[in-house]
Formats: sequence, structure tokens, C-alpha cells
Amino acid sequence: MFQKIVMASVKLVERWLPDPLLFAIILTFITFVAGFAVHQDPVMMINSWGTGFWGLLLFAMQMVLILVTGHTLAQAPVFKRALVALASIPKTAPFAIVLVTIVASIASWINWGFGLVLGALFAKEIAKRGELKCDYRLLIASSYSGFLLWHAGLSSSAGLMMAGPGFISAGVIQAPIPVSATLFAPSTLIMVAFFLVLLPIINRFMIPKDDKNIVLINPALIEVETVEQLKDRALMTPAEKLENSRAVSLIIGFLGLAFIVYHFSTRGFDLGLNIVNFIFLFAGIILHGTPAKFVKAVNTAVKGAGGIIVQFPFYAGISAMISLVGPAGVSLASILSDAFVNISTTTTFPMFTFLSVGILNMFVPSGGGQWVIQAPIMIPAAYELGVSMERTIMAYVWGDVWTNFLQPFWALPALAIAGLRAKDVMGFLLVHLVIVGIACCVLLTIL
Repeated sequence: MFQKIVMASVKLVERWLPDPLLFAIILTFITFVAGFAVHQDPVMMINSWGTGFWGLLLFAMQMVLILVTGHTLAQAPVFKRALVALASIPKTAPFAIVLVTIVASIASWINWGFGLVLGALFAKEIAKRGELKCDYRLLIASSYSGFLLWHAGLSSSAGLMMAGPGFISAGVIQAPIPVSATLFAPSTLIMVAFFLVLLPIINRFMIPKDDKNIVLINPALIEVETVEQLKDRALMTPAEKLENSRAVSLIIGFLGLAFIVYHFSTRGFDLGLNIVNFIFLFAGIILHGTPAKFVKAVNTAVKGAGGIIVQFPFYAGISAMISLVGPAGVSLASILSDAFVNISTTTTFPMFTFLSVGILNMFVPSGGGQWVIQAPIMIPAAYELGVSMERTIMAYVWGDVWTNFLQPFWALPALAIAGLRAKDVMGFLLVHLVIVGIACCVLLTIL
């Protein structure tokens, strides 16, 4: 029965899910129509969309770099050997699916960018082992499913923002809430452990029983490593000698390493997106040996970044429209959040917060940006209903990651590395959407 549901979901998505760019365009249309329905000024909506179109350029560049630097690092010989060694552990397809899910989940809990890249690269390496007969789509979907744990982990946007001083909501400066009360609270750790067990089980039982339904990796997706013949050093020009100098890579790599040590010694375990990109970048420079080899690897990695570059501006425009405060003094985000708050009780508030955040997450791609929009509504409501701020934050955290199973936006880095389309994996992830959604509603209510 479960297999039939999975296959039906896969076929449904293959038929009806559009390209991620078209998905973003459709969400733009929906936002426009929703704005008209609540009497937002059309001119203000268009102006907000157009001016907000470039509001995520910094974040877009960070996302491009996490893909490019992560992929470049993985092409380094030592890293390739490590991935191959890890991928040689599973001897059966079910074990491979479970291992990919666990590795990606733990990596995502450490840092969301790290998890996206490492999980996809590990899944792709396992897929090259044709004797396992692992469904390639399910392998990549399994690696992406681990992304569920990122916002409850060390790179949590909402958790870290509330732990810092001076977060302002509804005009009031909120007192810092330590991560020991949110990300490392017993209830949060229970949910993380629960999903760390549940996700591999779901993925294992989604393995197609019929060999006809198994999709193996296309040989064209497997990079063929070529040994480049270098010119005799005596025949190189001065510029070519610099390009192929190990000393250049080591010197600049040492400077990068010195900053990394300084960063963690002065800021603690601050694993933000910038420092992750910095680590990936300079580790890649060192491990590739020479600037020429590093640049060649970058040129290979950058080919998959097109979808991210094009789609980010559309989501920035959508986010601007969602948060636009119209003539009536409300925004689409506040209307949605207020609707759920108004039907909440002390017991159901975390669940309804989770649901409202999940819906809004479809339109606003940034976990931190969405918290800035919803916190001024959720925080006062929590105080009024007598719900602890810690429970409110964690309800937001799980809602923000839940609908990533339906929204193909965050899967773009993994898809670019894998060479797949969104519709190839989203059918499997739709099953996760339902199961995880039910589980979160229950756990957030009873814990």
C-alpha cells in the first residue's frame, strides 16, 4: 500500500510540477492576486515587487558560493578519495539509502549549506556503484530530506537571532533567549532524534520493489577524470609558472587558515554561511595544489549555479510583496499569521504557528527574513496566550523547514550537483511532507 502511494506521488509530481523558475513565477502571480483580494494598492504592490527584486543579492551570492565552493572542494583528489571510501561502506541498496539520509541529516544539523552540498555529493558517489542498484532519484531525495534538521541545528536563523542581544519585535526589544532553551532544549533534541530515526525509515521503505521503477544514474552524469599533461616547467612562461605554483596556493591558503583559526578563537563556534564558504574556498585552494587546477575545478562547478542566480530575484520580489504594509496597515504576512493566531489556544498555538509558518515559507525563501516578518505577530500573541517564547520559536523553526519538501527552491544546489530536475525527486519528498507535517503537529502539541 505504501509503495503504491509513493509511486502515485512520483507520477503526480512528474506530470504536474513545473520547472522551479515557473514555480516561482506562479507564486508571484498568486501573491499579486492575494494582494488584490485583501485590497492592497496595486501600484504599491508592483513598486514593492520591482524594488524588492534585488533585495536578496547578498544571500543569492552566498548560495552560489556554497554550491560552487562545496562542489570545487569535492573535486579535490583527497576529498574524492574520502567520498569514495565512505561510499564503499554500504553493501545493499537499503543500507545505502539509510546511510545517505543519516550523513546528510547530521551535516545539515551542523550547517545547512554544508548539509546540502555534502549530502548530494555523497549520494552521487554512492549512485556510481551500479551494483547496488540504488534508485538515483531516491538517493538525491534522501540526501535532501536531511535538510529538515538544519533550522533546529547550529546554523538556525531564528534560534541564533533570538540568542543575540537587541532583537526588536513590535517595537519592543526582546531579552536574549539562550540556545540552551531553544535549540538544545530537551523537547527540541527529542524531535531532532525522532526525525533522525524516522527519515531513514521513510526513505528505506520508498525503495521501489519493482525493478522497472528503479532509475539508475545516467553514465553521462559521472565525471570522467582526465589526467592533464603539463608542459615542461622549463618551457612555461612566467605567468604559467605562477598558475602552476604550489607555493602560491600554500601561501594564500595559510592566510585563509590563519583567519579561520582567529574567527573561531574569538567568536566561538560561529558557523555562519560566510565562514562556511570561506572554509570551503581556502580548503579547495590548498587541496587542489595549484591555482590552475583550482580554477579548472571552479569552472566545472559553476555550471550548475544558473537556476539559483535566476530564481533568487523572483523570491526577493515575492518576499517584498508579502511583507508590504498596505493602506489598511496590514500585510499579507500579518493577515495570514493573525488568522492562525485568532483560532489558537494555549495548547494549539505551537501547532497553528507551525502551519502558518509552513504556508508562508512557500513565498519567503529566507528563514531569518521570514522570522523578521512573523516575529512581531507571533511574539505578542505568545505572551497574550501564555505560551513560552521557547515553544514559539521552535514551532516557527519546524514550520520553516517543513514545506521545503514541497518548495523546490532549496533543492536547487543538490539538483545542480546531481544533474536532476525538481520533478525527479519531489514526488518522494511529497510523502515526507505529509508524514513530517503530521508528526510535527503532534509533537509540538504534546512536548
